[in-house]
Amino acid sequence: MKKTGENKATKVILITITVVFICLMLVVPLISVIRNSLKEGFDFYFESITTDYVISALVVTLIATVITVFVNTAFGLIASWALTKFSFKGKQFLATLIDIPFSVSPVIAGLSYIMTFGRMGWAAPIIDSINETFGTDIKIVFALPGVVLATIFVTFPFVSRELIPVLNAQGTDEEEAAALMGAKGFTIFRKITFPHIKWALIYGIILCAARALGEFGAVNALSKTRGVTFTLPLEIDALYLAGSTEAITASFAVSSILVIIAVVVLILRNIFEYRAKKNMEIESEER
Repeated sequence: MKKTGENKATKVILITITVVFICLMLVVPLISVIRNSLKEGFDFYFESITTDYVISALVVTLIATVITVFVNTAFGLIASWALTKFSFKGKQFLATLIDIPFSVSPVIAGLSYIMTFGRMGWAAPIIDSINETFGTDIKIVFALPGVVLATIFVTFPFVSRELIPVLNAQGTDEEEAAALMGAKGFTIFRKITFPHIKWALIYGIILCAARALGEFGAVNALSKTRGVTFTLPLEIDALYLAGSTEAITASFAVSSILVIIAVVVLILRNIFEYRAKKNMEIESEER
């Protein structure tokens, strides 16, 4: 009885510490953002989030996010398939390379693109040659392509890292059996592999999109024109640094957009996580 009481007390203490910490570090700051965004009233709020700068930043953010999700979904499927279904030299090295964005500062990532595609970068003569030959005006650094590349860099592990454990757990028995029965590669993927990974894939896409929407460091290094290449996080930073009371309130108003998106993403993530668990339970029962 004494041991049971001690376990119960420990559980209550741990839960209390967790809840208090989450409230202080996450919930209270987010509520503060919403509260400050409405400080000047609803009219000022809607005026702040519909300026030309904010609309431009929202469009750039959405473009970068959509392209990033598309590219990283394709990369994630290919990389996870290669790492889990085939054995080859350098397999562990490739898996390690995928994790580089987790260990490299986003600012360093942005600077590396400047040193690659900027005026002094090794790729600059190639870009200049293409522009002269075809009469184009291709720009990477301080332009939308640079913003997209930086966003892709910091987010590309998310999809593959959700798929790899699922594909490892699945094994290759079912696919090998289907191949022996004459099924083609795409048919095997569509009929056997995809049903196992669909929830992990959706979960990875949601995480990738959430990270892309909030990226600041790498994009800040490659985006210098407000109203042209600024994303929402950069626009928030510019408003806050303006220093005036109205600009600071406007920065909170724009921040609330990302807060709302974050809440929606969190809800979607929990839904798909729940569906994935239910699906795994059903598959376990069928086996």
